[in-house]
Amino acid sequence: MTVPHEAEVEAAAQTADAIEVVQHVPRPLSEVWVRLTQRDGIEALLGEGAMLGAKGDPWHASDGTRGVTRSYHPEQQVRVSWHADDQAPATVVDLQMRTEGEGTLLTLRHEHLTPEMDREALVARWDAAMHRMTQV
Repeated sequence: MTVPHEAEVEAAAQTADAIEVVQHVPRPLSEVWVRLTQRDGIEALLGEGAMLGAKGDPWHASDGTRGVTRSYHPEQQVRVSWHADDQAPATVVDLQMRTEGEGTLLTLRHEHLTPEMDREALVARWDAAMHRMTQV
């Protein structure tokens, strides 16, 4: 059984074409990275069935979301294109991480959003996904 950690949501910002969710996780960066690179960690972030490959490799989740791995820098960044479904325009999800104090600061930015996309729903989606991803 997993137990939620004490992550703090530090900010959730929105601009015309992007949202940003920031969390501080009271775990070392190396631990957060290991979790993210395991199947249950990436599925917690992107959705059931999603797996990250090398740059340019596609990923698909069972909820219909899909994309391509754009950038993968160990213990620093994961960047993927993200489509809500087959007909949705391509957006970009960029997860940055760095050590802050004794924990890890996670900053997820979802960019290239179109006017009809529900920013509040996306903030809630990514906030929940980051919490799931960083559970033990």
